[in-house]
Amino acid sequence: MSARLLRTLPEPQGRSERRRSVELEFGQDLAARYAALADPTLRPRPVDRLLRALDVVLALALLIPAAPVLAVAALAIKLTSGSPVLYRGARVGRAGHTFTMYKLRTLRPDAEDRLRGLQDVELDRLTESEHTRVGRVLRATQLDELPQLVNVLRGDMSIVGPRPIRPVFFEELVVDIPQYWQRLVVRPGLTGFAQLRMRRDTTWAEKLAHDLEYLADRSVRLYLRIVLDTVARLVSRMRAEATRTALPES
Repeated sequence: MSARLLRTLPEPQGRSERRRSVELEFGQDLAARYAALADPTLRPRPVDRLLRALDVVLALALLIPAAPVLAVAALAIKLTSGSPVLYRGARVGRAGHTFTMYKLRTLRPDAEDRLRGLQDVELDRLTESEHTRVGRVLRATQLDELPQLVNVLRGDMSIVGPRPIRPVFFEELVVDIPQYWQRLVVRPGLTGFAQLRMRRDTTWAEKLAHDLEYLADRSVRLYLRIVLDTVARLVSRMRAEATRTALPES
């Protein structure tokens, strides 16, 4: 094999990179099917431009002061459980376009392979056993989601919107709940009605109802209200986690 040909061959992908490539390819036709199914009333509204401007302003305002927190968290992950520091996963975005979502890794390496295909209660139960010590703190305080601010700046996500979902789960839910397509009219978000109101026994149909409530009523006022409610919830969680870790073990 000539040296020129060797130079043109792509670098071999690791297992996680191959998995992400398959998931992204699996979701490529979602955008085409959404375009065929979407009703004109589901197209973006004028207010969406204002909400996008708020996304960029808030993401920058949060990302700059959060940089030291991200650096410390990344170092703690690296020292306690090795690489990779970031979790990268395929998610369905606005209009059915798939993108790579970023989070700080909170689970043991290759945990996704062991949890593949699980949902709801079973997934929650087994995920608990896969959390690293650092990851458990990051998840409890939701600091693991800070890298998604980069997704917001890139236009993949919004600060407020439906929870991002994997292509394979989206395909299944569209069959079970045909109206699930409607959540694709906006970008998925870091927070939203469904995320704030969600309980362990909340069904997918109930989550969709919360998402559609935001889609129907979305405005700058509602956007800011959800952001403030989320901040209050995060402060409460951080206080609870600080209290829990400060208590001596019995």
